[in-house]
Amino acid sequence: MQLMTRQDAREGYRVTISPSQNRIRAVFNGETVADSIRVLIMRETRLPWVYYFHPDDVRSDFLTRTDHLTNCPFKGNASYWTIKAGDKSAVNAAWSYEEAFDEASTVKGYIAFDWRAIDTWLRDEEALDRQPRDDQPTEDNPFVDWLVRDAWKPATIADLLANAAEAMISAGLPLWRLRLFIRTLNPQLYGLFFRWQRDVEGIEEFQATHAGVQSLQYRNSPFAPIINGEGGVRRRLEGANPELDFPILKDIVEEGATDYVAVPLKFSDGQINVLTLVSDQPGGFSTSHLGYLYEILPNLGRLVEAHAQRLSSLTLLRTYLGRDAGERVMNGLVKRGDGEDVHAVIWFSDLRGSTKMADTMPRADYLAALDQYFDSVAGAVLENGGEVLKFIGDAVLAIFPVDKPDDPHPAACTNALSAVRQAYQQIEAVNAERMAQGQPRLDFGTGLHRGNITYGNIGTEMRLDFTVIGPAVNEAARIEDLCKALGVPVLASSAFADGVKGDLKSLGVHELRGVESRQEIFTLVTDRP
Repeated sequence: MQLMTRQDAREGYRVTISPSQNRIRAVFNGETVADSIRVLIMRETRLPWVYYFHPDDVRSDFLTRTDHLTNCPFKGNASYWTIKAGDKSAVNAAWSYEEAFDEASTVKGYIAFDWRAIDTWLRDEEALDRQPRDDQPTEDNPFVDWLVRDAWKPATIADLLANAAEAMISAGLPLWRLRLFIRTLNPQLYGLFFRWQRDVEGIEEFQATHAGVQSLQYRNSPFAPIINGEGGVRRRLEGANPELDFPILKDIVEEGATDYVAVPLKFSDGQINVLTLVSDQPGGFSTSHLGYLYEILPNLGRLVEAHAQRLSSLTLLRTYLGRDAGERVMNGLVKRGDGEDVHAVIWFSDLRGSTKMADTMPRADYLAALDQYFDSVAGAVLENGGEVLKFIGDAVLAIFPVDKPDDPHPAACTNALSAVRQAYQQIEAVNAERMAQGQPRLDFGTGLHRGNITYGNIGTEMRLDFTVIGPAVNEAARIEDLCKALGVPVLASSAFADGVKGDLKSLGVHELRGVESRQEIFTLVTDRP
């Protein structure tokens, strides 16, 4: 008697489970690890037969459970064991669907072995020289044509998800909602959510912060166990008592969902992401639907990975080099000497008393103080259109590019002055909190200059830095040096002051260390920014 899944055998992707009429024995390193006359044979489209042994007919003393898990959206999560006999072992060479889904419930708890790991297979004591298999089915996986012709075309993850959803609908999947979660290398974000929904135009995108993944909502979602390596989730939502063990399932059932599938989407480095499918049609997804999808999941994962790696690369470049510099490098400015001459406002800030703070404060407190200072200063620069290029110890080097060098009052000068005022307002708020806690104030000086600079790659061939160089950069640092001598927090050159006439006042002509010509130096009209 043949046992079959609930699957209609006429559909393209099939899984059938039937009892073997033979005695099957598996020998590993001279030891019989399984011997049974009650073996079940699983036949799956385009795959060789797999023998599943009743657990009582398997030598458990040769098996050691591992943490490895795999997921099949219609069979369930497979647990694994390493086979060890004598001095030979085969890692993750035995598996079992201990909590099989309905379609594979017949083999629940049975144990299968990797055909290649077993030294000798015997059927009625006659050695098998190859793994049995059925003739290849005539039906083709409809997603293969999509992978070859269209899946490579989308330029973003969102476009790829929309394209995939269209392919699934065309293949007959009763898809209502498709969701993809990608973990990112981002100091602010843990990951990104992308959601396609049949009755919503476009792709919705959501951000998951590092703090957000600690929330009860995330920890109670199907995403958390999957990300932690616990396999996938399948919940049929029809019937009198569907299993609604995740809050999200209760929500989508009320909206009319009939089937929910969440599967791990793995990258080549082992990173686990999540793809979820929801149906609102009676019967939900069939084995054929999910089987076709399961076949292409590794390929789909590589496509998503390519987009995610580009996104992560750009994020890291922006984080460590700055937004503009990062994009320039991403777009090909990677050789030593690559760059251009630009006209810009140069910003140089330096924290006061940092050496004493480093010597007298606990390391954690000192680093926290630096973060507060950088948040105030660099944050103000970025929010006003500037580009933070470098943190030099406790100094900040930034630029505000000038689009039209001949403009007598460029927006870059106004933006830089706004950033100055914002930075000092923010540091005063920080200082109020620090003084209330008995911590020392944070004070800093800022030098502003305007001129031509070289913006690009310098360094050795194997270690480059994308930064700015030129006399104007040195002069900005020297102007900041004068803040201590003149007792003011902000100083600017005449080249900068010419762009914001009326907002600055002259402090006379001064010498700049290492600069031949004397310069007129300006400061803010008010005593404090």
